[in-house]
Amino acid sequence: MKQCNNLSTSLRTSETISIFIGTHALLQEKVEFTNVGLVVIDEQQRFGVTQRSVIRKKGAASPGTSRHLASLTPHFLTMTATPIPRTLALTVYGNLDLSVLTEMPKGRTPIKTWVVPQEKRASAYEWIRKELKHHDNRMFLVCPFIEESETITTVKAVKKEFERLKSDVFPDIPLGLLHGKLKAKDKTTVLDAFRNGKTKILVTTPVVEVGIDIREASIMLIEGSERFGLSQLHQLRGRVGRGDLISYCLLFTESTDGKTIERLKILEKVKNGPELAESDLAIRGEGDVFGVRQHGLPPLTLASLKDRELVEETQQAVKDIVNHDPELTQFPHLREQAEKGTIDKGIQD
Repeated sequence: MKQCNNLSTSLRTSETISIFIGTHALLQEKVEFTNVGLVVIDEQQRFGVTQRSVIRKKGAASPGTSRHLASLTPHFLTMTATPIPRTLALTVYGNLDLSVLTEMPKGRTPIKTWVVPQEKRASAYEWIRKELKHHDNRMFLVCPFIEESETITTVKAVKKEFERLKSDVFPDIPLGLLHGKLKAKDKTTVLDAFRNGKTKILVTTPVVEVGIDIREASIMLIEGSERFGLSQLHQLRGRVGRGDLISYCLLFTESTDGKTIERLKILEKVKNGPELAESDLAIRGEGDVFGVRQHGLPPLTLASLKDRELVEETQQAVKDIVNHDPELTQFPHLREQAEKGTIDKGIQD
């Protein structure tokens, strides 16, 4: 077993190393593998189509391997609490089998979610102050940007928002600031202070989306929530509710668009990732299943993926046809359409 975080020299697998554990560094050109049989990707929503294709192609067979084995691609196991629309769509085409864990880990508490419009901002701040003053809990406050944007002036940036909150909104509550441009040791210092209760509010970018487990964190406030997809909002929401405290997620928005508010309010009712992915699929589409777009309405109209029985029956029917008549000689019209296909020109996902 070998850990791979950051590579500057060429690296090839050998018979002495059977398992590699790594970050996106495993996608680098200098990292070469042979005879890969299984690839496990955690937090699948954080990988793009091209990235998944790259690692799929890294499993070339070593010299002397049979032509049959050399043509095989590795088995893929992808895991995520927040599947993207494309993931669900792939199940329709038989490219992906879906397993859903419906039980929450032990000790998790339900998270109450509210969409907070601009006119309720002040009362929400007052409620937060009371919660943090009377309980030993913490709050994440997420902003979309690090710096202010010259073109999108209405979206809050984390640095400026930190100063505003510190001086005007929560002057009596210790705050911390976290974003991706901080040095690693500074990030650790900020997170330790938050975990230990020296700071009660962590003003941050979505850098906390994964890998943060602080049981005392019970409030998640997301600024500009309309700028995030449902899956990412759900992922951020998952940073709270990890202990025995009643937890809350506040989706702040200045948008007054009816469709935008309706989309956000889905999170008030739906509490699990697969159901949210269904909603996201209906709203945004799955993109090009054999291209690189991960959202957008396709030319093919799909039945609802909530009908798992229909999806499974369709997959089995396709497998039966191909196993019985792989050349589709008994289905001339289907063969004609298949020959017109351009799947081989796309990217396998």
